[in-house]
Amino acid sequence: MNAILRLVAWLVAVALVALPVVAVLRGWIGAEQWPLRTLRAQGEFDYVDARQVRATLLPYARRGFFAVDLQAAQAAVAALPWVEKAEVRKRWPDVLEVRISEHRPYAHWGADRLLSQRGRVFAARGAKVPAGLPKLGGPEARVREVVELYQQSRELFAPVGLVVEGVELDPRGSWSVRLLNRAHGGAVTQVVVGRSEARARIGRFVRLLPQLLVNPERRIERADLRYTNGFALNWAAPAAKTGSTSPSTALQAPRADAQRAPTTAPASPASPT
Repeated sequence: MNAILRLVAWLVAVALVALPVVAVLRGWIGAEQWPLRTLRAQGEFDYVDARQVRATLLPYARRGFFAVDLQAAQAAVAALPWVEKAEVRKRWPDVLEVRISEHRPYAHWGADRLLSQRGRVFAARGAKVPAGLPKLGGPEARVREVVELYQQSRELFAPVGLVVEGVELDPRGSWSVRLLNRAHGGAVTQVVVGRSEARARIGRFVRLLPQLLVNPERRIERADLRYTNGFALNWAAPAAKTGSTSPSTALQAPRADAQRAPTTAPASPASPT
């Protein structure tokens, strides 16, 4: 009986010592005695909203120095728009410190997301997106391939004065490139490349472009490169001029439903691939 009483007494003594410690660590008591008074943020805030960071951390800081859940606080900050990486620490006696790395946007990705300079696709809700970003798209597993073809296409089209606005890889694995022609007021040319030999096909097309664009009044609206021995072109209808006669048939299709009928260059193509 005495042994049992001693054991109970020992357990009670341990509990009396441990319970206050647990209570402090759990935030049940002590928040007033050891409050977190200062939020210290480090990093660049070009896109991340500093007020949103403060509002996110405030509920965790209210539990006091010993009870703050750093992992949960860090996860909450990392989930904010434009945050690539977050690290939350506490500094004695009353500082909660957060270090934030922002996503640096490289391109639009799909309809409503962005691609960072590190190759990560992320959402950018509620933030102002920089103007002039290219528009890329495709399966996330093939981000690197999409970026590589965009960079290669930009280098290929630059000497002929065309700007690559976007590159897309569709679910079937077919490539397409969107071009801006500043000589025609930013008019768009859609280039359908196909599934195979994308860079080689674009290179062949670029080599012939100076011949195809020799007439400044004509503009390619769509180019289909999915052929073995050539490609198909859709020419935009020429703009009408006040007081002028009808353009020749070389510049205008004879039927309204054929204004965008494809022509081939340089040879009769085989079936598209």
